[in-house]
Amino acid sequence: MSLKFYGGVNEIGGNKILVDNKDSSNSDNKNISSLFLDFGMSFSKAGDYFSEFLQPRKLNGIMDFVELGLLPKIKGIYREDYLKHCGLESSKEPSVDGVLLSHAHMDHCAYIHHLRGDIPIFMRKESEIILSVLEETGKSSFGEIMNLKKSFHYVPKKRGEGYKKLTGKEAKVERNIVSIDPYSPFDINGFKVTSIPVDHSLPGSSAYFLENDDEAIVYSGDIRFHGRNKSFSDKFVTESYKFNPTIMLCEGTRINENGKGNEEDIETKAVNLIKDYNGLIFVNYPIRDLDRLITFYNVAKYTDRILAINSKQAYMLKLLEDEKSIENDKYPKLSDSNIVVYFPRKKQGLISGEHYVCYDGDWKTLDSCDLELKSDYDIWEREFLEGDNVINYTDLQEEPQKYIFRCDFFELNQLIDIKPENGLYIHSATEPFNEEMEIDFKRVENWLNHFNLLPIHHMHVSGHGSGDEILALIREINPEKLYPIHTENIESFDILKDDGIDVIHPNLSF
Repeated sequence: MSLKFYGGVNEIGGNKILVDNKDSSNSDNKNISSLFLDFGMSFSKAGDYFSEFLQPRKLNGIMDFVELGLLPKIKGIYREDYLKHCGLESSKEPSVDGVLLSHAHMDHCAYIHHLRGDIPIFMRKESEIILSVLEETGKSSFGEIMNLKKSFHYVPKKRGEGYKKLTGKEAKVERNIVSIDPYSPFDINGFKVTSIPVDHSLPGSSAYFLENDDEAIVYSGDIRFHGRNKSFSDKFVTESYKFNPTIMLCEGTRINENGKGNEEDIETKAVNLIKDYNGLIFVNYPIRDLDRLITFYNVAKYTDRILAINSKQAYMLKLLEDEKSIENDKYPKLSDSNIVVYFPRKKQGLISGEHYVCYDGDWKTLDSCDLELKSDYDIWEREFLEGDNVINYTDLQEEPQKYIFRCDFFELNQLIDIKPENGLYIHSATEPFNEEMEIDFKRVENWLNHFNLLPIHHMHVSGHGSGDEILALIREINPEKLYPIHTENIESFDILKDDGIDVIHPNLSF
């Protein structure tokens, strides 16, 4: 068995680790199976070349990414349309047996977009739901993780002569997504694989055990011990020790940090801040972080308020609620009286009844013409419009003391409609850690200053374990060899050599 690192080395995220399972009895290596552990985007490397208004060109397939070292040159893994568009050959069969996805953060899954559709992608059901929602509701040029849409294809027109570009449902190809259950081993061409749930900042996060006749590998994924699923990580450590690994691949995002704190601390801090406040509360937390949603749902209950979420997060909650194969009773139901769905003005901007369109020569509101409000919204949003728990900016104006409004960076323009007379803004997400994020955060401050919502109240805990916790879990598991990944401070793992662990600093394979 061999390991090749195409990302996640001396950086946070970007994991793309190839495990080759070579048959030592076959000198020709004709029976080689291989798996990728994640296939994510390196934010730091991509940020060296690209920004919001300078993006990779889809017209160039994978070649912009390969040229700049963002994707490795590996035959047999990339999608046919991107290769043949650039005059490159596409192999008949994939050269890898699958991708084991640890969780649905972009630094672990974004570049699946570039992979061929017949490569199996193994993931937990929660990850399927999150990625399906983000794909259906998003507008990214490189967001085809669950479904592939054929590019550069033209087909004969159904009527008349000539050809048309293949689009819509005709262009859609479902990827080979394989749902996996925790602690249920399965075989992949010589590998025995087991998904192990861990605590992280979104549902469905998983570590993995891989084994063959020669090696037993533990892959940590991203892990912490201070979230609402701490017991998952505790059990992971116990089971990993029993697994007796020869190799461990372990993240070290915060290997040099030892800050404490948990979701309950945020609850307490937020309740104390707003319990006697009579204005509107704004909070920004990541849309995938449903632990944080639970936190502010609890804060809303404790302070006699209602949490207002957007339709995208409502869609995520609905799909989780409808999925019977997972534990979903921890998340609030959309029917809960402490949850409402906020709808902004879109397209014609008619939701409030305060704006007009020229209808057959006369300027009319929605109520006085035959237009349907749903035409302002995407198909996936429309079912939420018909619910009893829908609000818009006028509700926040009329009863600001009643709500906690989730408002992220891309929703700050809602402040123009809401026009809050007073309010508090809670930032419950990671702090800026690069120049581009600092520029965006300055824009946030400008918005808040304009509407007199400063100062910013910071309340956040990380999705990653502290240095002490990471070192402790490795010592407890006691692998023969350790490859530190997903870290910018790899030398901080060398202390484990004193415990008899062979600490190996991985190198990029391209």
